[in-house]
Amino acid sequence: MFAGKPIIGLSGGIGSGKSFIARHFGEFGGLVLSADDQVRQAYSDPAVQQTLRQWWGDSIFNSAGEIQRKSIAAIVFNNPAERQRLEALLHPMVDLLRQSEMQAAANDPRIVAYIWDVPLLFEVGLDARCDALVFVEAPLADRLERVKATRGWDEAELARREKLQLGLDNKRRMSKYSVQNTADVGFARQQVEAVLKQILAASTTRAHSEPGDTAASQPVD
Repeated sequence: MFAGKPIIGLSGGIGSGKSFIARHFGEFGGLVLSADDQVRQAYSDPAVQQTLRQWWGDSIFNSAGEIQRKSIAAIVFNNPAERQRLEALLHPMVDLLRQSEMQAAANDPRIVAYIWDVPLLFEVGLDARCDALVFVEAPLADRLERVKATRGWDEAELARREKLQLGLDNKRRMSKYSVQNTADVGFARQQVEAVLKQILAASTTRAHSEPGDTAASQPVD
């Protein structure tokens, strides 16, 4: 809990539409914290840009001096050591940005929960800091269609990327809640509303059963 509000972590396969589902949680009072947005902020930091230029040269920047994330992806996904080095640079910054956004909304009565849209939620251990985990279900055909349209990947590339992550069966098993993301937007929205109500009810029950635990109502790291 952060400021007495549950932290909800989203997981699912690549292209399952986690950000889409996160936005639905936002419609019902969830503060959506997108790791992708926070990484983008980190990449705009001059110190980060200088470090990455020292590591990999000018080829990762475009003509406007902006970091090209596809160029970085091509480097780190073929080299685990480089990926770990990049993560060690970015993850602490992203975590600080996440905590700052949560703290800014801690006293906002409109915010009922914090929604962590983090692609590597399990892989970096952030699932342990969540009060509830929601798995976003989506058929492989739908996921493939999305990554083809948005990232230009074929089925082999999607499979290669997913091998670098925790298996979907494990993510599904470790998540208490699930949402089906299909072409029926209304159905997805109804599921999100129902799941959020369940999580809030469980959080309220837990808080009432632990009256002496003052930490539950305080911001935590």
